[in-house]
This record gives sequence, structure tokens and C-alpha cells, in this order.
Amino acid sequence: MSSSPADPSILKPGSRSPKPVVVWTAIGLVCLSIIWTLRDLSPRMTSSEVIGDPLSPDKVPLVTGEEPFIDLFTHAGCAVCHVIPGIPGANGHVGPPLILGTTGTQRLTDPTYHGEAKTVHEYIVESVLDPQQFVVQGYPEHTMPTWYGSKLSASALEKIAVYLERQTAEH
Repeated sequence: MSSSPADPSILKPGSRSPKPVVVWTAIGLVCLSIIWTLRDLSPRMTSSEVIGDPLSPDKVPLVTGEEPFIDLFTHAGCAVCHVIPGIPGANGHVGPPLILGTTGTQRLTDPTYHGEAKTVHEYIVESVLDPQQFVVQGYPEHTMPTWYGSKLSASALEKIAVYLERQTAEH
């Protein structure tokens, strides 16, 4: 006859075997403490990392100006917030439509404009590099990231400005 450790015939007189509930509770508590400790060691994520914010500076690649026009706008993230004629998927509503061939002159002459641009082209460049110089009425302040200029090469910014100054409401 073989005996197993749980076989009561091999227990010493007066000793008792632990009840399964006690064993499983102890194992559970040990596992829970390990998980709790590992949780405290893991790095915390910000809400933008959890949500997958496409406009955090580390997620927007540097745009060089060598990309096709569509890629200039999509890689830079412009299409996330703006409607841009001729750019597929540029249906955003966070920022104003980028039809600056129609609206650029109005913005330059708006009494709330504080920038130094004299042409629509200069205004577009300035709006990317220093977006608080003019905030289009009906859109919240500080929505356009101030770091955008650092994610665009001079060539990319120039190509974007040339494209946008030609866009009108009729496109």
C-alpha cells in the first residue's frame, strides 16, 4: 500500500493537516502581494499615452519636406484637427478649416490679430511657429500646439504654406 503525504495514516499522532481553504488563501495572499509590488514598480502612463494621443510631440515625426503633399499634412498631424481641401482624412473640427486662400486676408486684418505677418504666406508660417498671435473666433485658445514648428523642417513649412495659401472654400 502506497501512502501519500495527505494520507492520514502517516501523520504523527496529534498533528493535523492544513485545511485546503487555508492553503489557497495563503497562496492567494502571496500572489496578491507580488502583483501589488510589481504594480508599484511599473511606470505610470499619462492619459494621453493611455488614450493614444496622436498629437503628443514624441508621436509626431519630423516632417522634412521631401514627403508628398498628403504625407506632409498627415505625418505632421494637421489632418487630425483641421479640414484641409485635397487632403484625404483631413476632416478635423478642433481647429479652423485651412482654406487660407479665402480666409487668410480676413485674419490678417482682424483687430484681434497680434502678429507681424504682412502676407497670407507669412501668416501661415507665423501661425505654425507662434499660434497664439491669432486665434480664430469660435476656436479655443492654446489648442494649436506650440511645438509644431520644431517638428517641421523649413522646407516642409514652406511647402505647407504654399499649399494652404492657395486653398479656397470652392475646392
